[in-house]
Amino acid sequence: MEIFIELSIVIIIATLVSVVMKLFKQPLVVGYILSGIIAGPYVLGVLQSVEQIEIFSKIGISILLFIVGLALSPKIIREVGKVSLITGLGQVVFTSIIGFFICLYLGFGVVESLLIAIAITFSSTIIVLKLLSDRGDSNKLYGRVATGFLLVQDVVATIVLLIVSTLGSEVAVGSSVIMTLLFTFLKGLVMTLVLFYVGKRILPRLSPFFASSQEFLFLFALAWGFGMSTLFYLIGFSIEIGALIAGIALSLSPFSYEISSKMKPLRDFFILLFFILLGGSLTVSDVSQLAISSIVLSFFILIGNPLIVYLLMSAEGFKSRTSFQAGLTVAQISEFSLILMTMALSLGLVSKEAMSLVTVVGLITIAGSTYLIMYSDGIFSSLAPLLKKIELRRGRGIREKDNEESFEIVLFGFGRVGLDFVDLFKNLKSQFLVVDFNPERMSVLEEEKIPHRFGDAEDVEFLDTLNLKKTKLIVSTIPDFETNALILGHAKAENPEIIVVVVANDLGTARALYDVKATYVITPHHLGAEHAGNVIRESMFDLNSYQKLGEAHLLKITL
Repeated sequence: MEIFIELSIVIIIATLVSVVMKLFKQPLVVGYILSGIIAGPYVLGVLQSVEQIEIFSKIGISILLFIVGLALSPKIIREVGKVSLITGLGQVVFTSIIGFFICLYLGFGVVESLLIAIAITFSSTIIVLKLLSDRGDSNKLYGRVATGFLLVQDVVATIVLLIVSTLGSEVAVGSSVIMTLLFTFLKGLVMTLVLFYVGKRILPRLSPFFASSQEFLFLFALAWGFGMSTLFYLIGFSIEIGALIAGIALSLSPFSYEISSKMKPLRDFFILLFFILLGGSLTVSDVSQLAISSIVLSFFILIGNPLIVYLLMSAEGFKSRTSFQAGLTVAQISEFSLILMTMALSLGLVSKEAMSLVTVVGLITIAGSTYLIMYSDGIFSSLAPLLKKIELRRGRGIREKDNEESFEIVLFGFGRVGLDFVDLFKNLKSQFLVVDFNPERMSVLEEEKIPHRFGDAEDVEFLDTLNLKKTKLIVSTIPDFETNALILGHAKAENPEIIVVVVANDLGTARALYDVKATYVITPHHLGAEHAGNVIRESMFDLNSYQKLGEAHLLKITL
């Protein structure tokens, strides 16, 4: 019961602090760490069950990395492009080299300096994507490039986590580190190839069965993620690596979006405890002793990282504004940074002081970069004359159009009625997406090469992934008031000008849907009677006419 009371108090504290963070337009991650400090031994002293909460935090890290893996589809990685690869790798290399010498100057040892330098190279994919979405810049050129090199960073972070876990393992003691790394790499490669084969050849056949119900799909995702994490742990890797690779293997599934949306609430709860535990582990002495080091490293990340990306992108011919705005997205450290340092601390590779330093730097840079990204337009206007002087390559004239995949029309529901709409959209040559929650229909859509996504229209997290800001028309053939009302509310919040056409089985439901701002409500019985009236009016007593119409109708409904 004590742990329950303790968790209750900690969550209440986190909620109150998060209210303040929202008022200051800060990511909630900052509030979580501050909540840990408040609940820790130097303020309220509520945080006592550290070992139990640490288990929860490990679950949170694993789920976080599993979801990151779901987004790291090999298809997406191939589409990242040359600029994202060059910029992502270039920023990691330059930041780690400069950061290494800064840490040496600040008095840290070689190994600690190297690990701190590597940790601060990674930027927060979750925070940046959220800020880009809030600004409506996800589809802009700088947003797409930033998303690309953040994915590149995630891949590099995966490799670094693998190396660190290997260096700290018992296998590495008393044997050649290089041979240990090679052997571990080969084991990991074999396991990864097996998983990708399973993900590409076997899981697509099993997924429709698991996706037959929401609870079953959620349970399958948990079993897959935790099972693969355990398997990787048993062969000498970390649980975190197993979770990440399990997610990547499952990213090939057409159900990856739905799985990700189902896992996010679970991730949010457990990762909350991870950041609270981080905050609770900070001590007053650590913060005071590391004040100068924290300021120096934070200044480097807030100013130096954006400058590195700016120079790299301007060298490739991008306009000054695009390079500058993309650069600001790396002005903070990532969850990966904290996970890496936590792992290194548990393996005895870094001191608690180094861990505290990176945590404080995380607090400062996440808070600072939020304002930099939010007010990037005004900051660019002030710095434009100076930025023009340090451009490395001008006049290349890269065409900066926002052509990320988007859909004019989104159709919810692919049954017989939905099929009629699909035929209509094809004839109109419109860009459309079909959303359905029936696994059997996914195979039909796949065979017909119709753009589609598996997902639950009642899941707000899933609706967020559809990016409805540029959608002009939504058609829902789902005859459920609550579902249609949810779609309407979400769509109108994203895009007030969007047209939403929905279906209702009776006139009372139709009136209720108009009350919640439906643009047009289809009532099949009413329209059916109207159509039947037109048929009778045109055919009257002509038997042949009715027979021809009946044969055409029968052919259509049996397809």
